[in-house]
Amino acid sequence: MNPAAMQEAIRTLQVDYPESDGKPMAETDVHRQEMMDLIQMLTDHFADDPTVYISGNLFVYYEEGKPDKVVAPDVFVVKGLDKGLRRTYKLWVEQRVPCTVIEISSRKTAREDRREKYDLYAQLGVPEYFLFDPLGEYLRPPLYGLRLVGKAYQLIGPGADGSVLSTELGLRLQRHGRHLSLVDAATGERLLRPAEQRARAEEQARLAAEQRVARLA
Repeated sequence: MNPAAMQEAIRTLQVDYPESDGKPMAETDVHRQEMMDLIQMLTDHFADDPTVYISGNLFVYYEEGKPDKVVAPDVFVVKGLDKGLRRTYKLWVEQRVPCTVIEISSRKTAREDRREKYDLYAQLGVPEYFLFDPLGEYLRPPLYGLRLVGKAYQLIGPGADGSVLSTELGLRLQRHGRHLSLVDAATGERLLRPAEQRARAEEQARLAAEQRVARLA
């Protein structure tokens, strides 16, 4: 074990940083599924870049020695960091602030997303912050993005199609009903959702099987 890791292990023994608070990861099936889909879509999109870490619903501790100083973004992306697997995310260990945070707002979280987390992410220096209300009940508009300018967030002006651009990710975020679509800003190609990827893989497998049978006929 290297010295830094050893020191971290000692500090961890001295201060308990819980990995869970025992609460559900999302308020409804809709919110949970959207969060999981977004994490998977981003993971697939950045799969070939070993220095982009993607996670969500993970405890992010932002002050050493103070386990109450914690936030759990629904979805967050960190650039310049080894992917790896983490039990929690400690800013003083990783030395990297998320470049982008996406919160899936619900009845219970809408107020916190717009106020407490808004202030906290600005203080931490998170460059981009997006809020999405899949049910369209708690946010007006249901999707909007914020970009950090100095020490305060400014609204990201939406495009003609209502989408908002993430310059950090190179993606446009656009609402389609209860879903948040991610579109490659350079190519215009929409990232496939996990269910769509499975359907495509099944169709490709079916076509390949038919071609094999045809060759044997």
